[in-house]
Amino acid sequence: MSDEHPDRPADRSADPESGNDPESGAGTDAQGRPVSGLRNPAGALRGVGAGVLAIEALVLLLAVLPLRMLKAPGWGMAAVAILAALGIVLIGLLRHRWAWYAGIVLQALVIATGLAHWAIAVIGCIFAGVWLYVLHVRRTILGRI
Repeated sequence: MSDEHPDRPADRSADPESGNDPESGAGTDAQGRPVSGLRNPAGALRGVGAGVLAIEALVLLLAVLPLRMLKAPGWGMAAVAILAALGIVLIGLLRHRWAWYAGIVLQALVIATGLAHWAIAVIGCIFAGVWLYVLHVRRTILGRI
């Protein structure tokens, strides 16, 4: 008699026919590259990148008014607004490989805008960390940045 419970699916974690044999390198293709299991991994990653850039643009736009109240220099407020707009433009360009590198430059520019106020540098560091994580995930899933 089988030990399988009728309400639970059978454990197929070591089934070689399903491609989940732990000893055969599960999760890799014939060349040993990782396989994500997503139908469109590039599209999924563009969505993640777009989400990060959209949230960053929103946070930057919401930071303009407090910068004004804190009497930050006018160039700082203008730079934050321009960087938010650049983030929105980059969302539409993520289908190009160079746009992912431009995202790194955007993060560096946000951190540099911290000269206007230290809080912008903190925002830049947080989103730079998130962006680097997204690039790490992209490299893991697609095998490239």
